[in-house]
Amino acid sequence: MSLSFEDFKLNRQILNAVADAGYTLPTPIQEKAIMPILSGQDIMGIAQTGTGKTAAFVLPMLMKLKYAQGNDARSLIIAPTRELAMQIEQNVRTFAKYTDLRTVVLYGGLGPKTQIAELKKGVDIIISTPGRFLDLYLAGNINTQYLKFLVMDEADKMMDMGFIGSIHRILEVVPRKRQNLLFSATMSDLVHKISGDFLKHPTVIEVAAQATPAETVSQVLYKVPNLKTKLNLLQHLLKDTEDFTRLIIFCKTKTVADNIFHFLERRYGAEQVRVIHANKGQNTRINSINAFKDGDIRILVATDVASRGLDVTDVSHVVNFDVPIIIEDYVHRIGRTGRALQTGDAITFCSPSEEYYVQKIEKLIRQQIPVIEIPDGVFIDDTPYEERQDIAREIDLQKRRDDPEFKGAFHEKKAKNSKGAKPAVKAGATAKVRNNKPGGVRKRKSVKFDAVHKKDKKKK
Repeated sequence: MSLSFEDFKLNRQILNAVADAGYTLPTPIQEKAIMPILSGQDIMGIAQTGTGKTAAFVLPMLMKLKYAQGNDARSLIIAPTRELAMQIEQNVRTFAKYTDLRTVVLYGGLGPKTQIAELKKGVDIIISTPGRFLDLYLAGNINTQYLKFLVMDEADKMMDMGFIGSIHRILEVVPRKRQNLLFSATMSDLVHKISGDFLKHPTVIEVAAQATPAETVSQVLYKVPNLKTKLNLLQHLLKDTEDFTRLIIFCKTKTVADNIFHFLERRYGAEQVRVIHANKGQNTRINSINAFKDGDIRILVATDVASRGLDVTDVSHVVNFDVPIIIEDYVHRIGRTGRALQTGDAITFCSPSEEYYVQKIEKLIRQQIPVIEIPDGVFIDDTPYEERQDIAREIDLQKRRDDPEFKGAFHEKKAKNSKGAKPAVKAGATAKVRNNKPGGVRKRKSVKFDAVHKKDKKKK
C-alpha cells in the first residue's frame, strides 16, 4: 500500500502547500527519505534526476525548522550550479509558502551587494553554490554557528566540477553537531570519499541502480558520419511539430551551442529558440529558462551547464547533438525529459569518434542504447577532409588512452608522409644557403631563417 503525504505527519501549512503544488502521492525517494530525515538521521540518497529528491529533503527540513527564528541561517543547502540553486530555492518557496521561513539564494556571476542585503534582513535557509558561500563567509557576512542542517545536492556533479576542496573548507566552518544529507545520481570514488568525511553512520537510500536512467525515458541512438549530417538529421526531426513540442538540444562546447542556435534561429525565428551556456549573462540565462518553462519558446540549446537544475515537467525530447565526454552527464541530460513520472524521448547523435564514449555510457547505465537507421529523407553529406582527419586523430587518442603501446593508423600515416621530407628550420636557427651553380656550394654563412625566407620570396 502506497503512502500519502498525510502519513508523514507533516504540519497543515506544509500539506496545504504540497496540495497547491499538485502533488498527490510521494515518489519512491520521498517515501524512503522523509521519515528517516524527520527522525534526525544522516542520509545518503542515490536517486536519478527527476525523481523528486528535492522535495524529499525540503519537506522534512521545513517541518523541523517550523518557523522563522533569529537572524542567522539554521539550514545550508549546497548545489553545484546557480541554475540548480535557483531551482531548489523555487521548491523551498513553494513548500514554505504558508510559513514565515526566510530563504536566500547565493551564487556567483553577479555582484554580492543584493545578496548581502538579503542576508542582513535575517535568514533561516541558505541555498548556495560552494564558491559564493565561502566568499561571503570569509567576508564576515554569514554566521554558521546556528546551522542544524547541511545538505549537499548533486554531489557527483560537485566532484566533477572540482569543488572537493571548497566542500572540505565548508565542513571546517560549520558546527560539528548537525544533521547531514547527501544526494547524488551516481556513486563515484570521489563521492564515496566525501561521504566518508561528511556523513556519520548514514542511512543509505537507493531508489534505482546507480546511474540508471528513468524508466519513463525512451532512448535511441543515431550513428551519424559527420557534423553536416547531424544538422540535416536535426532539421528533419524538427519538422515533426506534433511530437517535438518542447525540446532541449545538448552540445559539448559553447561554440557548437552558438552555431546550432544560429542555424535554428535562421530557420525557425528568434521567437522559437534560445541558447544558454557559461558565457551568457545571468539575466539572459534566467530569462531563457523561464521562457522555456512558460512554453514561450520551443527549443532550448544548452551546454551541460543546464543538464542539472533545469526542472521543466513537459519536455518532450532531449537531443544529444554531441555525446557527453563526462559520461555521467548523459544520465542528467536525458533526465530533463520524462520527469515527474511523465514519458519522454532521448535521442543521441553519435559520430565515429564518439562511439568510444557511447560504449562507456552503456557500461555505466548497464544497458544498450537502441541504434536506429537514419531516416530516408535525411541527406547524408560526405565528410570533409579536415573533419576526417580530426575524427582519425580523436580515435587514435582514445585507443592510446586505453593502450599506451598503441601507435595508431593516423600516427603511421603521418610518419610515412614525412619520410624523406626536409626538416623544418626553426625561426632564428642558422641555415646553409646553396649556390645556384651546379654542384656548387657557397661559403658557409650563418643567416637568420626570416632573412632566407625573404630572399626566397624575392627570387620568386
